[in-house]
Amino acid sequence: MKFGTIIAIGGIQLSSAFAPAIIQSPRSPTSLNISLRPLKSIMGIKEKNNSITEKEVRALFDLWNSALATGDSRIVADRYIKNPMLLPTVSDQPRTDFDSVKDYFDSFLLKKPQGTILDGSIHIGDGWASDTGIYEFTLGATGDKVKARYTYNYVQENGQWK
Repeated sequence: MKFGTIIAIGGIQLSSAFAPAIIQSPRSPTSLNISLRPLKSIMGIKEKNNSITEKEVRALFDLWNSALATGDSRIVADRYIKNPMLLPTVSDQPRTDFDSVKDYFDSFLLKKPQGTILDGSIHIGDGWASDTGIYEFTLGATGDKVKARYTYNYVQENGQWK
């Protein structure tokens, strides 16, 4: 069983395991709404900024697409988290670490791909975002165009959205 640390400050209890946005003071017969944000600031507790906008989520695709344009599989693989789950568009082998992601892009980048999102839907949660839809790759090596479905799941890793 896990127990959070309880800190009492002037009749207000803060718990590291559970901290509601609005609490009631036990001293008053009427409810007293207090935001914990100012208290956290006074106590020096910094909140992690996990927020991201839809525009910023879409810009993550542009960063990835720009990484493709470099032709360097290391730069592309670095756009993925430490423990990725890449299910490539043109491969049936899941890629679950830096080396296997790089390996996939070693061959895919020879086709000189550039992607364009045709239709996508962005969803944002607490510390995560996803972008799903249909994109089209233009393969610069042949001029071919390939449409495919995509799903990008983003989280912050070391302060960077990937």
